[in-house]
Amino acid sequence: MWLDVLEGQRGPSPPRLSIEDATLLYEEADFNLLRSVASERRRYVNPGNHVTYMIDRNVNYTNVCTINCQFCSFYRPPGHEETYTQTYEQISARFYELEEVDGVRVLMQGGVNPELPLDWYTDLIRFLRKKHPSIALDCFSPIEIEGIAEVCGLSTIEVLKSLKDAGMHGLPGGGAEMLVDDVRLDVSPLKGSADNWLRVMKEAQSLNLTTSATNVIGFGETALHRVKHMDRIRQLQDEAMDNGWVGFTSFIAWPVQLEVNVFGKRNRGRNRIELGCGPTEYLRHVAISRLFFDNIPHIQGSWPTMGLDVAQMALFGGADDIGSTMMEENVVSASGTEKTCALEVELQEAIRRAGFVASRRDSDYNLLLTPDVSPDVQAFPAPPPLQPEAN
Repeated sequence: MWLDVLEGQRGPSPPRLSIEDATLLYEEADFNLLRSVASERRRYVNPGNHVTYMIDRNVNYTNVCTINCQFCSFYRPPGHEETYTQTYEQISARFYELEEVDGVRVLMQGGVNPELPLDWYTDLIRFLRKKHPSIALDCFSPIEIEGIAEVCGLSTIEVLKSLKDAGMHGLPGGGAEMLVDDVRLDVSPLKGSADNWLRVMKEAQSLNLTTSATNVIGFGETALHRVKHMDRIRQLQDEAMDNGWVGFTSFIAWPVQLEVNVFGKRNRGRNRIELGCGPTEYLRHVAISRLFFDNIPHIQGSWPTMGLDVAQMALFGGADDIGSTMMEENVVSASGTEKTCALEVELQEAIRRAGFVASRRDSDYNLLLTPDVSPDVQAFPAPPPLQPEAN
């Protein structure tokens, strides 16, 4: 039966995959045939032979957080000796480094810091917008937006309007993890239900803020859980399109990192369940997402968690984007991943070796002029280590 379902996905206008059929493909479809059909679908959705990437960086402005996600090794609770909150000038210095290498976007996320009022965020956005007008500001995940709203006693839509008025361009897709409460509330009980994340994203989309959708897998969930997560996103994307909004530009999934966090440690013992996600399972997930999301244009491969070689393989099974240089990353790396920054030449070479044309893009997936970068002219400055700052 899975073969009939998969063959039905060929061609320019296949029927929409149901939750049941997508789960069947996830559990039973031949791996290579699944990836072949997903690659065919990618060519219909994104004609041509280019694969995109972006020059950007992450800025993790604070590690103070009250949410206590069990899979997060980055956060520190208020009052901890290792907490920090960067100053506006420290954050701006990282923007200057990005401008030196023609960067176009900063993805700024931190923790839910109860000591920062709304004015701290809006003044920061205005400060950065004035000093760095060419850099798009995609800032503060839905969970952070909820935290700001709680601190200042406003609704999340009011917070979003204030941030947009200050110059914010979009919201990162972080904090989604698994939009199925059976799983979500087990690993992040303080993060709130899936409905909260979806509501904030809907509000952001209604304001024409750029948004992306994400997914973390490997918590011990089933294939059905994973497909239900995608279904919640697809439903919201349908609503966005019905309202004439852009909605989610892309979908990015990656496996949970377990090396040094509470979630990984609690699973050691006689009741151990299989956690994490290997390359084959990850590539299957990418292929299913390309077939399932008939309303989201771009599927991104995750090299920071899977490595450039696996991300390159994802380009043959549904992905059309290889992510970004990132330049600095402190959240995933805190959980044990060693390589979280890439040179532009590395991304270009991975794309070219796969037989595609490498194309720079911006946060909205507009294609940009793409130079042919050689290793002897490209070098990122090493970011200074994060030190505890006065909160």
